[in-house]
Amino acid sequence: QVQLVESGGGLVQAGGSLKLSCTASRITFSINAMGWYRQAPGKQRELVATITSGGRANYADSVKGRFTASRDNAKVYLQMNSLKPEDTAVYYCYATESPTWRNYWGQGTQVTVSS
Repeated sequence: QVQLVESGGGLVQAGGSLKLSCTASRITFSINAMGWYRQAPGKQRELVATITSGGRANYADSVKGRFTASRDNAKVYLQMNSLKPEDTAVYYCYATESPTWRNYWGQGTQVTVSS
């Protein structure tokens, strides 16, 4: 069974940085896109960043210029700089299967930014 495992979350002060990592294992298919969503308490899950198989990255407007996503085969990373309290959320990595477009999810990692 496909597994995605995130790491790197934690508590950081506003203005600080964190780097999230996600490794996909037991992959038996081609991965199309990989990336990150987040969900804050009481809010819907929102897309943070996605990287296509060709390496093109797209970001939510709220994180552009502060977050950088990168990918290395079945691993995806999220470098988060200039963190704000509103970035506090559980961050989930995902991988999209090709050609079915089925999504697989990690268990999530908590990021808390204190003011």
